[in-house]
Order: sequence, then structure tokens, then C-alpha cells
Amino acid sequence: MAMREKMTRAEAGRLGGKKTSKSRGKEFYQEIGKKGGKTTAESHQESFYKDIGRKGGKSTSLSHDKEFYQYIGSKGGQATSKSHDKSFYQNIGAKGGSAGC
Repeated sequence: MAMREKMTRAEAGRLGGKKTSKSRGKEFYQEIGKKGGKTTAESHQESFYKDIGRKGGKSTSLSHDKEFYQYIGSKGGQATSKSHDKSFYQNIGAKGGSAGC
């Protein structure tokens, strides 16, 4: 009888994750994500979110090019235009115009 190699932690985690995903579904992950987000928000200050946002932005900028940012900007603009009316754009335009450079 041949000896089996031991499974690594990464392999075991991947297999366990796949099994959980199949048995629990998307709603399970949404629910635990909400719980985790709430707990994190209760235990961290604004500076924590600024710091992780800055780190994530830097990491993303190193791994993506100009076309990526054009694409996600376009997608965001399209989504925003579907959920906001003319007065929204007038308001943010006035704010931007009064900020000066």
C-alpha cells in the first residue's frame, strides 16, 4: 500500500472552503461578512479605515494600469447616473467649483 503525502494547511483550507461554499451558499458569506464588518467598525477608529484604504490604494496602483482606472471610473459613472438625477450633478458641480485649485 502506497503512503499518502500529508496535506498542507493551504490545501486543507481550500478544500474546506469549497465544501463550505457548496453547502452554505452566497447568503452565508454575506451574513458573516456583515457580522464581521459590524464587529470591526465597533472596535476600530476612523484612522484604521484611512490606513487600510491608503494601503489598498497603493497596492492596487502598483498592479493596475491607466486603462483599469478608466474602466472602473466609467462603470462607476454609469452606475451613479442610473441612481441620481440632474440636481445631484448640479450640487456636486457647485461644490467642486467652489473648492478652487
